[in-house]
Amino acid sequence: MTKISSSGLKRRNLIKAAAATSVFSALATNQALASWLFKPQQSQDDWLKAAEIRANTLVPKFRDQIFKLADYKLASDLDDELSFQRAIQACHKAGGGRVDVVSGQYITGPIHLLSNVELHLQKGAVVNFVTDPKRYLPAVITRWEGMELMGYSPLIYAYQQTNIAITGKGTLNGGGNNSTWWPWKGPHKEGHWDLIAGEDQKPARMKLMADVEAGVPVSQRLYADGAYLRPPFIQPYLCQNILIEDVTITNSPFWLVNPVLCQNVTVRGVNFFSHGPNSDGCDPESCDHVVIEDCLFDTGDDCIAIKSGRNADGRRIGVPSQNIVVRNCLMKEGHGGVVIGSEISGGVNNVFVEDCQMDSPHLERAIRIKTNSIRGGVIEHLRYRNINVGKVKNAIVVNFYYEEGDAGSFDPTVRDVVIENLKCGEILNQPLNLQGFERKPITDFHLKNCEFNNAKKSSVVRNIDNFTLDNVKINGQIVNQATLLNVG
Repeated sequence: MTKISSSGLKRRNLIKAAAATSVFSALATNQALASWLFKPQQSQDDWLKAAEIRANTLVPKFRDQIFKLADYKLASDLDDELSFQRAIQACHKAGGGRVDVVSGQYITGPIHLLSNVELHLQKGAVVNFVTDPKRYLPAVITRWEGMELMGYSPLIYAYQQTNIAITGKGTLNGGGNNSTWWPWKGPHKEGHWDLIAGEDQKPARMKLMADVEAGVPVSQRLYADGAYLRPPFIQPYLCQNILIEDVTITNSPFWLVNPVLCQNVTVRGVNFFSHGPNSDGCDPESCDHVVIEDCLFDTGDDCIAIKSGRNADGRRIGVPSQNIVVRNCLMKEGHGGVVIGSEISGGVNNVFVEDCQMDSPHLERAIRIKTNSIRGGVIEHLRYRNINVGKVKNAIVVNFYYEEGDAGSFDPTVRDVVIENLKCGEILNQPLNLQGFERKPITDFHLKNCEFNNAKKSSVVRNIDNFTLDNVKINGQIVNQATLLNVG
């Protein structure tokens, strides 16, 4: 693939070049597959498809050679950033292998992974990232809230690389707290962080949104130094065959794991701990073949949020997130358990969620789809089963009036959703909040063998076609479509 410099980056040319590679080979067949993916299927066929996605999501393998981080440390180094760079480059040049980080404390700036490199943190290894923003320069191409820009480097970043991994029982500490990184969020109803005069993301965020709508070239969207847009923690960008396994990720400036335009992503056995603003756990964005399993989420925002770009940028790039399996995860706390959106303009399809547990009085929603007529998106063929929820505020929320509400001309599509064997022990607010548009209803939405217990408020269900309930109980009583439709 031809490498495109940041100074002359043209996104259209990048997509054109990438389309010839295997990163986009599967994505290019979307329309050809659509008739197969979205015709009515039997439930068992659906879950065979989920197993097929897991089997076909390539997990990287590495050469059996070790590069000890300690061997690349020089006496003149002020911290460990250069030793990470040297070790990763040596490993890559030698054809790949493992960069081994033994137990101990490390201090570093950004880490940029290269093809065929596994970064392995042994138990007791703690990698602490510095909080000086200037260390995350020069700017790189990145996505921020679903919009492309030239921004601060993510703390761990890879661009157009193949076969990369972050593994081991060690810890990655992003350094975010109430006085570093998090204050850039600015005033917020949930704000527990300091407010620092002149350090607020809002002006740059609004300008970036205007740039996106105006079609300003990505190379001219300069939002690093002085913009106060916090970088994501881990962001592979246009990469293939990615593994993140067993590590603990904590105190992130922004979203914790955010693969963008990637193919074959496995996130397994990861502990997500971060309670800062926008501390989403795992946000695959415009990715194909993703497996998220055996993870623990204790986050300040959505545990998992599946995304595909925001507004004009999402539609311009036009790459959905698809073929995604989430299984055997524990969501202790967060705004949402498994969420689709809100940066959703490129669409989402073929998502399977099973065998997950959620339980917290602070968990706001178990299953949620966030969109509106500005963000739009085609969201279809979603399957959920065997989900146990202890306490939650709202069980299932699909609401076309998210944030800006009905203020645009891009009506979302939500269709072909099946949720079965969902058990909720205590619902502090509503079991269901399902609201499409009268002109564009939610369609083909099915609940089977679901229980919503100790619900404090009634459901709201409006503008939904082909809505079926099979053995669905609310507060111990069997309910049917007639009792729920167009109420609230």
